[in-house]
Amino acid sequence: MIIFPAIDLFDGKAVRLFKGDYNQMTVYSNNPIEIAMDFLNAGATHIHLVDLEGAKDGTTPNLETICKIKNETNLFCEVGGGIRSEEVIEKYINAGLDRVILGTAAVTNPDFAKKAAEKYGEKIAIGVDIKDGYVAVKGWTEKSNLDAFDFCRQMQSFGIKTLICTDISKDGAMLGTNHELYEKLRKNFDMQIIASGGVSSIDDVKKLAENKTYGAIIGKAYYTKAINLSEAIEVAK
Repeated sequence: MIIFPAIDLFDGKAVRLFKGDYNQMTVYSNNPIEIAMDFLNAGATHIHLVDLEGAKDGTTPNLETICKIKNETNLFCEVGGGIRSEEVIEKYINAGLDRVILGTAAVTNPDFAKKAAEKYGEKIAIGVDIKDGYVAVKGWTEKSNLDAFDFCRQMQSFGIKTLICTDISKDGAMLGTNHELYEKLRKNFDMQIIASGGVSSIDDVKKLAENKTYGAIIGKAYYTKAINLSEAIEVAK
């Protein structure tokens, strides 16, 4: 299993939200590049990046910081947050990012996701944020009426290879992750499932690895030192 330590960016800083709430934001560092170097030194091979400002308005205000992280670490970097046009996809891919995550846009415009998958192949991942069994959109500020599993089925039919799934009720709450959900996803779909939200202990990492989950995103647990990143990477192997 691959560990994806995460950097959520807002105004060029590394921050974390509690359950996706922009009003409950903690700034962990004014220097995200330093954090990325720490990931590299801990043995990470991949980084999960989110432009939280972009998630709200569909722009790329943290592009410069994201490019610096990619260039200075040379790790596999996937990026999400407000990617709602081919222009933005191209911007990230041309800047050397390895994978681009579509969220809200894939829900509101499935045809956009389909075309992106056809054009960019494995460089496109889908982020599905689940709230009470339904897909949430727009930086988790709205719950759609779309069943999460129906949505995943549709994305698989488009040829999407990687699915990043967040249980919003667990995200940033340090209460453990939803193992049942990830096991169901793995059994139902032939996609690489990356678990996100609530991975808050080494036991979570062990269990996800035992269940043959493709990847796990570690966010708040890294920043609060609840998980030692080097240990998590070893356990995941």
